[in-house]
This record gives sequence, C-alpha cells and structure tokens, in this order.
Amino acid sequence: MAFWNNTRVLVTGGASFIGSRLVEKLVAAGATVRVADNLSSGKLAHIQPLIDGGSVEFMQADLRDSAKAARALAGREVVFHLAADHGGRGYLHLHQAGPASNLLLDGLVFYEALKAGVDKIVYASSGCVYPNSLQMDPEETLYLTEELVRPPYDADNIYGWAKLMAEDTLRAYHREHGLKSASCRYFTAYGPRGLENHAVIAMIARAFVRQNPFEVWGDGTQVRNWTHVDDIVQGTLLAAERIDDGTGVNIGTMERTRVIDAAREVIRYTGYEADIKLLPDMPTGPLNRVADNSLARKLLGWRPGIAFIDGLHQTMDWYFETRRREDVERALASELTER
Repeated sequence: MAFWNNTRVLVTGGASFIGSRLVEKLVAAGATVRVADNLSSGKLAHIQPLIDGGSVEFMQADLRDSAKAARALAGREVVFHLAADHGGRGYLHLHQAGPASNLLLDGLVFYEALKAGVDKIVYASSGCVYPNSLQMDPEETLYLTEELVRPPYDADNIYGWAKLMAEDTLRAYHREHGLKSASCRYFTAYGPRGLENHAVIAMIARAFVRQNPFEVWGDGTQVRNWTHVDDIVQGTLLAAERIDDGTGVNIGTMERTRVIDAAREVIRYTGYEADIKLLPDMPTGPLNRVADNSLARKLLGWRPGIAFIDGLHQTMDWYFETRRREDVERALASELTER
C-alpha cells in the first residue's frame, strides 16, 4: 500500500475497537501514526506493542479541549476521526448529553485540522444518520442508499444528529476551504476487541456465562447487517484513498439477519440448552437497518469479505479464549446501558 508509506497520520480514538485495528493496518502499510485517545472506552493494551516498538506515538487527550486537539493535529497530513462519545443501543437510548458533546468534539477537530493545514479528514460516521421513519417495518426488504439522507431529516437520537451535522460540516469545509474529506457510514460493527455494549458481543457474553433464560431485547424480529471490523477497516482505508469531496459512503454488508436468528446461532454454536426470553420493552432502535453498499463497490471497489456466520464464529472463539467468566458476569448488566 504505497499510498500510505511515510504519510503522517492521526487516528483519534485509535485505542478503540475499530480504531486499534485501523492503526495496525496503517502501521503495516508504512504510515507514521499518532494516536489521540482519552481511553474512556478504548484500551491502551490494544496498541501497546506498537507504542513500545516505536511504531505509534500515543497522546492521552480529550480532544474537546481545543489546545489538546491542536497539539494532536500538528504536523499531520491525514486524520482518521473515530473518537466519539458512543455506546450500544442501551447507551444511545438512555443517554443524550454524552453523545451531544460530539457536536463540540467534531467541530473542534475539523476547525483545528483546517488551521493545522491537514490535507484530508476521514470521518467515522454511522447508519444512525438515516431517517428512522424509513426503518420501522422488519418485513420490508429494505436497503438504505446514501441519497436517502435528505430532508426531512430524522436521524437516530442525538448521536445520529451529531454524525449528520459532522458530515455536512466536512462537505462545507471542502466547498469553502478545499479541505479533502470522506465520511464512512459504519453499519453495526462486530468482531474481536468488540465490547459487550453492542448486540453481537452481548449475545456472545450471555452464552459465555450460560445465561438461561437467554435474554433478547425487543421481539427478535428486528433486522441488522452486522459487518466485521476487518471489512470496515478495509473500507475506511479505501475511502481515504479514493474520496476527496466529503461524500458519505455506506460501509456495511447487505446480509439481512434477524436478531432472534443471531441469538439462536450463538446458543447453537456454544452447545448449551437455553430458553430465549424476549424483552420487548428494552431499547431496540430501528427495526430494519441494512445498508446498500453499491456506491462503495462503485467508488471504492470495496465489498465485504467475511460472511456473518463465519465472522460470528470467529468472534465467539476469540471471546471464549480471552474472557474470564467472573469478569463477564460482573460487568454484563452495566455494559448494556453504559459506555
């Protein structure tokens, strides 16, 4: 990947689940990588070997502080902006003030990047920018295309509105200042290093502690397109290489998977007997969220390479090899509604 050789890169949120995998790929491609992360949800252990080996410069910093943002951005050519106040469905439903701070965070990072002479920003956006009203019938065969993000806007919670505003800001910066950018709309990432506050890892955690009855939020019919973290990272790198004008592009598989079917497969693969208990009063979000990735195929030459069934099994194997039961039992309840 000669494109990245000696490129001076900043990855905000680079100790996180997705960010740390991106950092590893950038280092392998020859980039000069700085990571800025406040470690509120990221884990330094994810990138510690790269720090110790001198491949990554690490700054522990809350980028909502303009002085710290300026220091992090100094001398960088490309910024991958993944830092955010975010969590799983329970957190986004129950907490609005935290994700609202992303409006400040994104605005500061973009403004300071412009002042610092950064060439390009690659932004981690989300399927949460799509109108909720389009996603409420799980029986509809729906694929969300990028042009559906248009008036009247109806984003998913304050988190989704902040992502939407950040995309618009980057397009304005490109029009008015020539700052290059790309927005990657991630759809339901999962994989190794994922946290229990997201659905797939939460289901795996329940199986790990052999929960019975096995709890499923909602009525189980809600549809998702869980996308493996390695596919998301690959799509992000391609967007950085091939989009300059702030275009938002879906990075998500087009596999349609019902939550109840994923839960059943987790139980089956684990090999224990459990009754499923549906919790229809718990937060579920949109009932039918699946990307159309045709624009990513056209602009990036990207398509997901890991089928959900294979990625699920791989992630389960990783989880069972790396977790201790007492730790999971102690943390599971709070992880579902917190960061």
